[in-house]
Amino acid sequence: MSVIKVIEVLSESQLSWEDAAKQAVTKASKTIHNIRSVYIKDHSAMVDNGTIKAYRVTAKISFLLD
Repeated sequence: MSVIKVIEVLSESQLSWEDAAKQAVTKASKTIHNIRSVYIKDHSAMVDNGTIKAYRVTAKISFLLD
């Protein structure tokens, strides 16, 4: 029987929402093993003078427990 745990992380990128999601998984994988999926729960952007300065995502990362 497998047991999956889900954590929620926030990530930010100056490039795109996709890059913010990639960074969330990359950073989490440094301390969490057996990552199986990522679900983007929410996304937003920081705006300054009418220009997007940063893209943010709230990601749910699922991983298999040892």
